[in-house]
Amino acid sequence: MTKKILRSIIRGLLRLLAKVEIINKENLREEGSYAFATNHLGFLDALLAYYVLERWDFFIPVAEKWEEYSFLRWLGKHLNVIFIDRFNPDIRALRMILRRMDKGEVLIIAPEGTRSRTEKMAEGKPGASYLASKSQYPVIPVALAGTEDRLLLSNLKRFKRTKVTVTVGKAFTLPPLPRKNKDEALKEYTDEIMCRIGAMLPEKNRGVYAKHPRLKELLTTK
Repeated sequence: MTKKILRSIIRGLLRLLAKVEIINKENLREEGSYAFATNHLGFLDALLAYYVLERWDFFIPVAEKWEEYSFLRWLGKHLNVIFIDRFNPDIRALRMILRRMDKGEVLIIAPEGTRSRTEKMAEGKPGASYLASKSQYPVIPVALAGTEDRLLLSNLKRFKRTKVTVTVGKAFTLPPLPRKNKDEALKEYTDEIMCRIGAMLPEKNRGVYAKHPRLKELLTTK
């Protein structure tokens, strides 16, 4: 009951703050596990999963610093949050994530690890690609545009809703990690996820991936 109430509140809040357009929603899967991988522009991003997904069996890794606040711990419990150490190997959290994916749940993850300070894509970290490769569950790339904190605050001051676009890409699966050169493979896999997200973003938001050969290849095959 608490989860349903919180979800209704989040959806109501988003409708007040933003006009959300979802493109290619049919690419989302109604059942089975996958990684829902997004870019991260602002605070609004984390709430969008509760708006976009119709299913409830998903979970979101969140920085451990927010666990210090009792209200956020309570909120996290009811919003399927896993608190994770971003700066040290968090084996407990990784095992928990893999267990939940084995149960058929959806992992919501931003490979960048934190919201962009430049309003453009930052370099992705290998955590998302490691989990996707390790679990062999599909990745669905999701591009978020219009969620920049600056835009949201500016529009709030004018009592104007912010236009937000959520573009859902097609699912793909990363190969298992090789026994040798794992770091190089993880870099390649991470770039693949980020470039697939970047190909669905406005050019101004592509950041460090704007000139990546793989992103250019994806754009020519659209």
